Parts: sequence; C-alpha cells; structure tokens
Amino acid sequence: MDADRTGAGEPSRTLALLWGEPTVPRKGPARSVAVGKVVDAALAIADEHGLAGVTMRAVAERVGIAPMSVYTYVPGKPELLDLMVDALYAGMRTPELAERSWRERITLIAEANRDLLARHPWLTEVAALSRPPLGPGVMAKYEYELSAFDGTGLADVDVDASLTYLLGFVQSHGRAAHDAVRAVTDTAMSDEGWWAANQPILVRALDPERFPRSVRIGGAAGEAQGGAWNAERAWTFGLERTLDALAALIEGRAS
Repeated sequence: MDADRTGAGEPSRTLALLWGEPTVPRKGPARSVAVGKVVDAALAIADEHGLAGVTMRAVAERVGIAPMSVYTYVPGKPELLDLMVDALYAGMRTPELAERSWRERITLIAEANRDLLARHPWLTEVAALSRPPLGPGVMAKYEYELSAFDGTGLADVDVDASLTYLLGFVQSHGRAAHDAVRAVTDTAMSDEGWWAANQPILVRALDPERFPRSVRIGGAAGEAQGGAWNAERAWTFGLERTLDALAALIEGRAS
C-alpha cells in the first residue's frame, strides 16, 4: 500500500489520533510537546520542501525532539499525513453561503478549495477523495460544503455525488496548475520561452495538410492564452462547464 496517501494508516489508531481519543497505554517518559506541534512541523516542511521532505526524522528535528521520540506522538507517516490533511481542512477558509444562489455557493466552495491547493500543492498528491481522514476537520468541511446544495431539491445521494464531482474538477485543476509551475521551475524556462525555443522545428514538422486541425486550433489557442495551457483560462472554462452540468441536474429535477 502507498503510504503517501490519506487512509493508508491503521484505521483505529488513525481515528483515535484524529479525534483525540486515548490509545493503547504508552510506556516511557512523558511527552514534551503536543501532537499539534508535531503536525504543524510536518506541515511547514511539506510547504517548504514538498511531500518528499516529510520524514519522521525531519519532523523530529524541526520540533526539537529525538528522532525515535516522534513515534510516541504518531505511529508513522501514514497517520501523520491524515493528521496534516485534517488540520488543513479544519483551518480552511469558509465564506458565508447564506442569501446566495446555489451557483454562487458552489462557486465559493470551488474557489476555497482551489485556494487551499494553491497554498499547499502537495495536497493533490495525498488527499484521496475515496479515503479521506475522517477527523473533525474533514467532517466540518464536508458538512459545510454539503450546505451549498441546500434548497436544490437533489436527493441525498445526488448531493454527495455532485460535491465529489465538483471537488474532482478542483483537484484535477490544482494538480495541473502545480505541474505547470514545476515545469517552469525545473527547466528554468517560462512557457513562452519554451515555445519560442521549439517554434523553428514545429514550423518544419507540423504539416498543415497532415495536421490541419492541430495547426489551426492549436495555433489559435496558443495565441489566445500564451501557450498550450493557461491556468486561469482553464479554471474559468472548466468551472463554468462543471456548474452547467450541475445545473442540468438541479434544474432538470426542479422542472
């Protein structure tokens, strides 16, 4: 099992940690710091160095405890990842949804999730929609986001599916945006510079008669958005199409 995903830890131990319930009695000296401090240290490392930088040793050094001592707080990295994700969800921005249309409410939900992924891009690598850490942060987020569908007339199962559909789009976009940023960082070359460098060979290789649609449509898109992909244009277009799909379901049920 991949340990760098939510839900990879032993369920009973993970849930006990998430909800602050007592676990099996522990032997050894008293803890010198709180579990929350360990989680905060892991979050800081992930934001600074990516998920690969989050090791139990690195967390222990950041907190200022012996490497083996960190295991008295968290059994292992799988449980630590669940605690990290739940902590971020607990502190997530939650705009007021009252007195807004369902489309406005769902837009705010999407934008709040996009903002979270932009600030913590490593989340796209670990936050599995199928096995979220069922802690207080996740449950508060779920309850809040479900409320965006109040008054739509959808059945409960369809509300859950609609929220999953929305979050799937946001997560996919967040991953693509993160990859685009990494491409620029890893190559030390902007998208504009990359296309300019490849332009001479593309002109020779792409025969308009052989690839008429690719040359015409790709050229128009590239000129309009400054490259093969633009995060803002992709977000605006994709979110509108996602909302249109939900509108077909919601308004279709209403009629």
